[in-house]
Amino acid sequence: MIIRPFEALACPIDGSALQRNERSWQCGAGHSFDIARQGYINLLPVQNKRSKDPGDNKEMVAARRRFLNSGFYQPIAEAVGNAVFHETGGSESSLSCLDAGCGEGYYMRYLAEKAPETATLSLIGLDISKWAVLSAAKQDKTPAWVVGSNANLPVLPETLDRILCLFGFPVYQEFARVLRPGGEIVQVDAGSDHLIELRSIIYPELKEARKQPEIAPNGYKTVETSSVRYSLTLPDKGAIAHLLAMTPHLYRASAEGLSRAAEIESLNVTVDATIKRIRKI
Repeated sequence: MIIRPFEALACPIDGSALQRNERSWQCGAGHSFDIARQGYINLLPVQNKRSKDPGDNKEMVAARRRFLNSGFYQPIAEAVGNAVFHETGGSESSLSCLDAGCGEGYYMRYLAEKAPETATLSLIGLDISKWAVLSAAKQDKTPAWVVGSNANLPVLPETLDRILCLFGFPVYQEFARVLRPGGEIVQVDAGSDHLIELRSIIYPELKEARKQPEIAPNGYKTVETSSVRYSLTLPDKGAIAHLLAMTPHLYRASAEGLSRAAEIESLNVTVDATIKRIRKI
């Protein structure tokens, strides 16, 4: 396996190609973006921020790192890896992959570790949270780490083979712009029973899960759908708190619901996720 730097970055201001020098990336119009000491680059202009510090905060990122590095979601990572590398077995291949909402980089690191020996990879992890990207860059220098927005990906057109959208909000039109023809989105969504035991504790009543559309978005076709379902034991209060902190339930639940969760010593929960390969046509 060979890991190559991802070089097809675009200026978030005018969309032109960025060129790297020793300490920054610059476009032909003179827009310049410094490379942080930790190795990541911030391509989220101030005018494109909806808040002063968008995305997950430092505490949420730390909780996500502890939870995922404990291996609780490894079966999901394995399913994502199978979907990404489905055509690479037995022959040399070159693959560029972006994680749109990479968090602290768990899934990117998994891909880098588990890629077929014949694969040549260009990996880029992007998140709107600078704290997430900072954490990712500190843990692994292999992928390119970028602070940016899924609504305006700082990537040149038709330069990606895969986009990961894991428990996030896909921006299909923007994804289509940067995917090559035949490129695919690997999308993971929560199933109806995902964390149902925890949700039953923190909410007075359960709402019906948001149904995913069965028809592929315009310009795409769904080529494969699979599921990952298993029982997970959260052994202590720390694991429960870390899981809560990395989900939207931390903000959706009432203070009373969060208090009930904080009193639990351990909990068995259902992990229920759907994985789709959605191909650009």
